[in-house]
Amino acid sequence: MSQTESQISDTFESLSSSIAMLRKLEWRVRHAVASVLSGEYKSSFRGKGMEFDQVVKYEYGDDVRDIDWNVTARLGEPYRKKFVEEREVTLVLLFEDTPSLQFGSGERSKREALLELSSLLMLLSAVNGDRVSLLYASPTGYEFTKSSAGRGRVLHTAATLLGKPPPDVLGPQRAVVPWKYLLRAVPRHSIFVWLSDFPDHDQPEGWNVIKKRYQPVGFRIEDPWERALPNRGEQAVYDPVSGRLFNLNGKSVAQKAAHEKWNRDRDSHFKKLFPVDSDRLTLQAGEDALDTVVKLFQKRALRFGRG
Repeated sequence: MSQTESQISDTFESLSSSIAMLRKLEWRVRHAVASVLSGEYKSSFRGKGMEFDQVVKYEYGDDVRDIDWNVTARLGEPYRKKFVEEREVTLVLLFEDTPSLQFGSGERSKREALLELSSLLMLLSAVNGDRVSLLYASPTGYEFTKSSAGRGRVLHTAATLLGKPPPDVLGPQRAVVPWKYLLRAVPRHSIFVWLSDFPDHDQPEGWNVIKKRYQPVGFRIEDPWERALPNRGEQAVYDPVSGRLFNLNGKSVAQKAAHEKWNRDRDSHFKKLFPVDSDRLTLQAGEDALDTVVKLFQKRALRFGRG
């Protein structure tokens, strides 16, 4: 078999495996929507997913949070903003693929868990008839898949993401994210889901505009060793970020202190980007993603009070 034929065979095998996994995941998603989520998926994203229609007189029983205080002060009686719910939700996923995601102390790497979570979110949107866009960013560049609806197209987008080869661990560590392009390409009121390792870097350019224009939600995967060092004595570990081997000692006071500081800084950065707890989610690698996402949607539905 030639090299080209081998590559085609590997690609076909990877695609077939991805589709099989997606179909299995889709069954769980449909069951969750029918039996658990019901209206909470939609209601959890109604906070900004409403189009302004007009200002009308406030009546008893209306939501006081919709009162337009400028008009009320000018006219001397309460008026509220009237909204019309958008018929269609657009889910925009930013998958930030970096070498650090390839770390894994157990059966699954963080990257594998984050890919499955991305697929789950896309399938959930497809089941609800929403449009899905994908911005895949890696250290070598980015690729934007325009919004599409329908099971077949969304499955294809998800399968394409699953088939992306991981970045070179010895290459550049930071993904190329086109923030200015994102602001031009993504329609207002979209649900913007950022899936990343969220290292302790500066706030991205235009982040305040993104928060006003979209509904940003952050998802990250955490390896158990990132939360607490294993207390097994000294052992050699490979760091995909630096490309080096380290002697890790879970009983070392100095290493524990440095690890705790790294954790605090990383958590602080994540919370600074997403100050409201129902706008961010951290999953452990190997944790059941669907159950955790369902709980997040339920929390958001209670927060907006529109379920």
